[in-house]
Amino acid sequence: MSDTLKKDRRRLLIATSAAGAVGAAATAIPFVASLTPSERARAAGAPVEADVSKLAAGEMMTVEWRGKPVWILRRTAEMLASLEGHEPRLVDPASAEPQQPDYAANRHRSINPEYLVVIGICTHLGCSPSEKFAPGAASGIGEDWPGGFLCPCHGSIFDLAGRVFLSQPAPTNLEIPPHKWLSGSLVLIGEDDSTTA
Repeated sequence: MSDTLKKDRRRLLIATSAAGAVGAAATAIPFVASLTPSERARAAGAPVEADVSKLAAGEMMTVEWRGKPVWILRRTAEMLASLEGHEPRLVDPASAEPQQPDYAANRHRSINPEYLVVIGICTHLGCSPSEKFAPGAASGIGEDWPGGFLCPCHGSIFDLAGRVFLSQPAPTNLEIPPHKWLSGSLVLIGEDDSTTA
C-alpha cells in the first residue's frame, strides 16, 4: 500500500472519528439538559412571597406553594378570642403533633397572632376545606360553632387556628408551612430561619 493511500486512510479515519464525536455531543447535550429540572419545577419548590397589605381583618387570601393552597387569614380580635372557649372539644389543642414549626406550636398556631398561615388541605383525604367564619347558627354548623373551616368531602371541622375537632374523619390539625415575616405586610412561605443556609 502506498504512503499516499495510508495518509488518505488516516485522514478519513480522523475525519470520521471527529464527525462521530460531534454527533455524540449533539445527542448528549439535549439528553443531559432534559435531566435537569425545568424552571417551572424549580419554582414549584421555591419559597413564595405574599403581600398581605390589602388584606382586611376577617379576610383570607390563597397563594400556591409546592402545588398546594396556602391560606393567609387575617383574624379579628373576636376570631382570636374564640380560640380559647372550645379547646376541650379539640383533638390537639396545644399543637403537640409535629405539623407546624416550633414557632407555631401555640394556641393561635402562628408567629403573628393576627395572621394564620396554613396549608388548606384536609388531613383526612386531601380535600380542600371551605371557610365557615361566621360563628353560631349563621354558619349552618350549629349554635356552638366558634367559626373556622368545614371540609365538604367528609365533614371534618377545624377552628380558626386550623385545629381539628374531636370525632372527625381528619386525624390531625391542618399543617402549618415554614414561613417568616420579611416585613409587617410581607410573608415568605416555604422558608424560615431554620431552613435558610
